[in-house]
Amino acid sequence: MTLPPSRRTALLRLLAGGTFACLSLAALASEDADRARRALERGEIRPLDAVLRAAREAVPGDVVAVDLKHDDGHWLYKLRILGADGKRRTLKIDAGSLRILDEDDDD
Repeated sequence: MTLPPSRRTALLRLLAGGTFACLSLAALASEDADRARRALERGEIRPLDAVLRAAREAVPGDVVAVDLKHDDGHWLYKLRILGADGKRRTLKIDAGSLRILDEDDDD
């Protein structure tokens, strides 16, 4: 099947735009990883294994997701935990001190 030139051009533009968007997202993810790595090296955040240990002590269960965010000058880990009782919970932990900031049931 051959596309008319106008459709071919539109398709190429769409593909190029999608590729650019994917590359931009990958660059942002890489930037975030670099910022987190530098924060760890400077001692601003604790390593993930220490965070997981603190989370399991606070809320027993399986950690199914972890996010690291930098907000208002502070690093924060947000974890989603699936308990043995089948309940999902969200736990927020200060990334530097490992202090539990918030715990919510995800009903």
